[in-house]
Amino acid sequence: MKKNNNGNSAGKIIAFVIIGYILLNIILDVMSDNSIDNGGRRSYSANSFYLISSYENESMDSELKRFAAKEGINLEIEYDDTLKIIRRLNQGELYDAVWLSNSIWMYQVDSSKVKISNTKSTSINPVIFGIRKSKADELGFVGRDLYTRDIVQAVQNGQLKFSMSNPVTTNSGASAYLGILSNLAGSPEVLTSEMLENEALKEQLKSFFSGVERSSGDEEYLEEMFVQGNYEAVFAYESSIISINQKLKEKGTEPLYALYPVDGVSIADSPIGYIDQRDEKKKEQYETIVSFLLGNKGQDLLAKYGRRTWYGGVTDQADPTVFNPDWGIDTTRYISPLKYPSTPVIKQALALYQSSLRKPVHVVFCLDYSGSMWGDGITSLRDAMDFILTDRASEELLQFTGEDIVEVIPFASTVDEVWSANSEEELLEINQKVQDREPSGGTALYPAVREALRRLGDADTEHYNTSVIVLTDGQGNVGQFKDVENTYQDIHKPIPIYSIQFANADRYQLESLAELSNGKVFDGTHNLVDAFMEVRGYN
Repeated sequence: MKKNNNGNSAGKIIAFVIIGYILLNIILDVMSDNSIDNGGRRSYSANSFYLISSYENESMDSELKRFAAKEGINLEIEYDDTLKIIRRLNQGELYDAVWLSNSIWMYQVDSSKVKISNTKSTSINPVIFGIRKSKADELGFVGRDLYTRDIVQAVQNGQLKFSMSNPVTTNSGASAYLGILSNLAGSPEVLTSEMLENEALKEQLKSFFSGVERSSGDEEYLEEMFVQGNYEAVFAYESSIISINQKLKEKGTEPLYALYPVDGVSIADSPIGYIDQRDEKKKEQYETIVSFLLGNKGQDLLAKYGRRTWYGGVTDQADPTVFNPDWGIDTTRYISPLKYPSTPVIKQALALYQSSLRKPVHVVFCLDYSGSMWGDGITSLRDAMDFILTDRASEELLQFTGEDIVEVIPFASTVDEVWSANSEEELLEINQKVQDREPSGGTALYPAVREALRRLGDADTEHYNTSVIVLTDGQGNVGQFKDVENTYQDIHKPIPIYSIQFANADRYQLESLAELSNGKVFDGTHNLVDAFMEVRGYN
C-alpha cells in the first residue's frame, strides 16, 4: 500500500498543536498562582504569607489568623519543634517568616541560604524547675534563695527525680541543659569549648541527668505526660508550669511550685523574623503581623498563656489567676538571665549530651514483618532502622551509645525471636538482621508488645529510661488488648509505649496502647525515617 505522507504531516501538526496547548495551560496555571517547589512539601505561592513557628506559639493560631484575614492576608502557619525548624530552613524550605522560641537558634540558620531580618522579641519565658509543693517543702526549697547547686544536690542524693524535654530536639530542654551547664561551670562570663572538656564537670552533669524520669520530644507532650503521670518535678518553661498547674487544679491534684535559682536561669525571648524573598508586599504583611503581636491585644493574649510581655519581665500588675503567687510564680523579682555561649559551643554541648551525659535507655522495638509489609513497607522499615541503628543517626544527634540497651522483636503471625545489643558492633549485627528478614504471615501485635513489656519489667529503671516503640502497618489479629493490659499492670512500672502508625494500621489499637501507658502515637504514613527520628527524641 502506498504511504500517505500528507496524512502523516497533518497528524504531526495536530499533535504538536495539542501538546502546545497543554503546555501553555500548564505554564499559565503556574504563572497564575506563582507557586514553586518547596522541598517536597506544600507549594510556595506569592498569594499567601507562610509562617513557620515553634509549637509553643500554637495557642495564638486562631487569633493571629483571624487578625490576618481582616487585614487581607492569607496567613498559613506550620508548627514544628524549634531545632527541626532550623534544619528545614537550612534544607531550603521556603517561608516568609519564622517564629522561634529563642534567639540562639536564629544563629543556627545558614545565612548564605536564608536571609532573616527585622527580628523582634515577642515575650519572655524563663526555663525553671517546678516541683510538687509538698516535695519542695520537704527539701527546704520554699521561702529562701535557691541556687542551682541545691537542686543538683537533691538529684544527686537521690532525693529528687524530674522530667524534661529532650535537649537535642527542643528549646526548653536545650535551654535547661545550657543553664545547668553554665551554673555548674561556675557561671563564667562566656562558656568555652575547653570548659566542656572538664571531666569533673561532665561527671556532675551525668549524675544530674541520671535523675531524669521521663524525656519528651516536645514541650506540649511534656505537659500532657506530666498531668497524666505521677511525677514529682519538671524542668520546663514557666508558661508550661502554669499550664500544668491549671490542668492539675481541674483534676484536684497537688500543683507544682516554681523555683527560680538566683544564680541565673535560661530565658526564651520568642523572636519572630522576616525571611526576605524579595517581595515588598510580603514585607509589609510581615510588619502588619508583628504589629499585632507587639500591640496591646497580642501582648495580652501572650500573657494569658503565661508569657511575660512587660518590660524586663518584672511587674507587680500580673494577672494572679495566671501568674499565681501560690504556685511560687514570682513576677516581682528580677530574674538573673544566663548568657548563652557561641553557636559552635552550643553544638558541642548538645553533641556531648547525646554521646556522654544523658541517662542511658533500654528500648525495645516491636517491628511488623507481616505479609502486608511487602513492597514499600519493608523498604521503608529497613531504611528507617538503618538510620536509627547506625552512624547515620549521629547526624541528628539521635545515636545510641554503648551504654544503651537496644532490643528488637520482629513479629508476624508469632513472636519467635528477640535481638539484643548494648554495643556498637551488636547494633550493626541487629541492623543486618533487620535488613535480611522477609515479611510473611499475620500480625501478632499484642504478643510482641507483651514480650517487650516483660523484658523491660526486669530493667533497672534507676539506671535506664525504658520504652517500647511499635511499628505496624495493619491490625493486630493475634491476641487481645486485654492481655497487654494485664501484663502492664503486673509489672508495676510506668513504661511508655510509643507507636508509629504506618499504611493502614489500626489507629484505635495504637491509641489504646498509648492511653494505657501514658505514651503517644506518631504518624509514619508520609515518611517513616522522619517518624523514627521523632520518636527517638522521646526516649
